[in-house]
Amino acid sequence: MLHPVLGHLGGVPVRTHDVLVGLGVAAAGALFVAELRRQRRLGRHLDDRVWSVVAGALVGGALSARLGTWLQHVDLRRNASLVEHWLYGNRSILSGLVGAYAGALLAKRLTGYQARTGGLFAPAVALGMAVGRVGCLLSELPGRPTQLPWGVTLAPAEALAVGAPPGVPLHPSFGYEILFHLLAFAVLWRLRDRLADPGAPFTLYLVGYAGFRFVVEFVRGNEVVAAGLTRPQLFLLACAPVAAWALLRLWRRGGLAPAAAGTRAAPPTPAAARPTPGEAQPTPAPAPGEAQPRPAGAQPTPAPAREVAG
Repeated sequence: MLHPVLGHLGGVPVRTHDVLVGLGVAAAGALFVAELRRQRRLGRHLDDRVWSVVAGALVGGALSARLGTWLQHVDLRRNASLVEHWLYGNRSILSGLVGAYAGALLAKRLTGYQARTGGLFAPAVALGMAVGRVGCLLSELPGRPTQLPWGVTLAPAEALAVGAPPGVPLHPSFGYEILFHLLAFAVLWRLRDRLADPGAPFTLYLVGYAGFRFVVEFVRGNEVVAAGLTRPQLFLLACAPVAAWALLRLWRRGGLAPAAAGTRAAPPTPAAARPTPGEAQPTPAPAPGEAQPRPAGAQPTPAPAREVAG
């Protein structure tokens, strides 16, 4: 069942988790670029500052994913140093998503970019998460014991490697997450042009995943640390007020309403037809029988004198 190492390259192990996470990032990037091109074909102007938002999201997500689990203990002396944690510590998808969101907002603030980009990111992130979680499914502790027919039973050596009881069916919790992200991708793909707020899909995705993750943690193999809850659940509870505020704010400003009929697929404006700043605009030809327009400041042309029969 578990395949933590795909092989070796020059004596260095090629880890399944790292390969699948890399493939997930590549899939998300390809889908993002495809959606960006589609938006431009529809005439929705997105200038090059959008790439600064992408960079902010990547940097913020990487930093937060690596360092987000550093403070695991209230007693700081029990935590590893920042360098040790960066090199050998756990990674957190939840803190990575929060860091990516914060990094994108910071990049927008620094560059003055105000366009709503959540609709661009949401389907790509959901697809990338689905691919990346396959690596978790193939290399980490699946979940807690279960009597359900789809429970996963590990071989003794595999169970020993991940700290699971041998011969006991376990919840395939990462499989549940893969299904969630694939379903989220399908829904977000359909919502791309259907909501009044173009950034609403990403907010909905984050809130939906937070709720799902809190529930699925009850069958994950993570350590219970307080009140029967795991660290990810405590983190989600701390973030819950912010998520509720974001959802309420989105609803109050009408961002969840259907998009106006004329804004879903606005036709692109050909480059040749776009006026250059400062360029004189051509005067449309008058309709048949309509008076010719007179240039500004021109004197009216006197009417010709009529001959008097004599």
